[in-house]
Amino acid sequence: MTANLIKQTHFDAIIIGGGACGLMCAVQAGFLGKQTLILEKNDRVGAKILISGGGRCNYTNLYTTHKQFLSQNEHFSRSALAQWTVDDSISFFEAYGIAGKEKTLGQLFPVTDKAKDIVAVFTNLCNDLGQEIWCDTEVLSIEQSNEEFNILISRYGNETILTAKKVVIASGGLPIQKLGATDFGLRTARKLGLKVTDTAPALVPLTITGKDLPWYEQLSGNSIFCRVWNDRASFKENILFTHWGLSGPAILQISSYWRPGEYIYIDLLPGKNIVDLIATERLQNGKKMLLAYLSGLFTRKFAEALADHIPADKNLASLSKTELEDLAALIHEFKVKPAGTKGYDKAEVMLGGVDCNELSSKTLEAKKVPGMFFGGECIDVTGWLGGYNFQWAWACGFVIAQNL
Repeated sequence: MTANLIKQTHFDAIIIGGGACGLMCAVQAGFLGKQTLILEKNDRVGAKILISGGGRCNYTNLYTTHKQFLSQNEHFSRSALAQWTVDDSISFFEAYGIAGKEKTLGQLFPVTDKAKDIVAVFTNLCNDLGQEIWCDTEVLSIEQSNEEFNILISRYGNETILTAKKVVIASGGLPIQKLGATDFGLRTARKLGLKVTDTAPALVPLTITGKDLPWYEQLSGNSIFCRVWNDRASFKENILFTHWGLSGPAILQISSYWRPGEYIYIDLLPGKNIVDLIATERLQNGKKMLLAYLSGLFTRKFAEALADHIPADKNLASLSKTELEDLAALIHEFKVKPAGTKGYDKAEVMLGGVDCNELSSKTLEAKKVPGMFFGGECIDVTGWLGGYNFQWAWACGFVIAQNL
């Protein structure tokens, strides 16, 4: 490793990444009297926080447990989530002027609906606690030398080696490249001999191609409350039809459980039975056309799209048992085989990452590399949509800070 300058630092730890995990880690370390330096590639910290929830930041979820997280080690997240709970997150932000409001399904947003207020809590505290933040700083590599780490950085066109006894990798995952996402954390883990599980985009829209695409294109912009499921999971939320396939909360949720080549299933009338509904309607108005009836349950545009698959021009009274069974299958088990996903640049988070078995669940320190900690998205722990991933990040930041 060559550079213009080797700089011995006085920091208790250097934190790579100024996202949710890195910022919480710096602040919590500051509360304990430890001094840290955050190295951030972007020109400001908190890039993903600022765009989350459409700029409103769904910063936690009231119903968080380890069960809302995907990992090859399903119990790994328990310890961190127990050490820093949802109540801890709520109390922390309230103490610095951020009151929360629940919207749906336990999702908590700032009452101001401004993600920048969340970031400001951390930047103000870092300033008050003397925690340094270097933006526009790219970490090129990390080498371990005796009991220290040599961190090669590029800043303002100059390369420098910083030394530190402890390093926190909070550099996120592969989404979203335009926000500075890289595979740095994964590369570093592999370089130091740590296993990394297979990665994939998660909480991501699904694409449709080929002969089925025109059917979805005609419905672009239509949103419907549904139950979406496969063999692994089930979610009740809105889906959104687009000119390239499917999006919306329920689709993003199921995408984390979907694998290429598999089907997903959609119940377009969750909690209801289309056959029973039609039987009731028949008693009052058996002459009503099926298309007209479905237009009362869905939008006219969506009902007309369904007409491609059903005897829409028949009245309710004349529908046969077989036709009703086919209609029930269409409405309650609408079958979709996605071609793929929209990729990392449209994904909220990443599946996979640093193998949890390489880390202590209690401290998040690498078992084989004392002094190196991993937190947040670069670990093989992926939360559901709705504030869970932020709760994981805050918990990781807190836990690591206690052990620096």
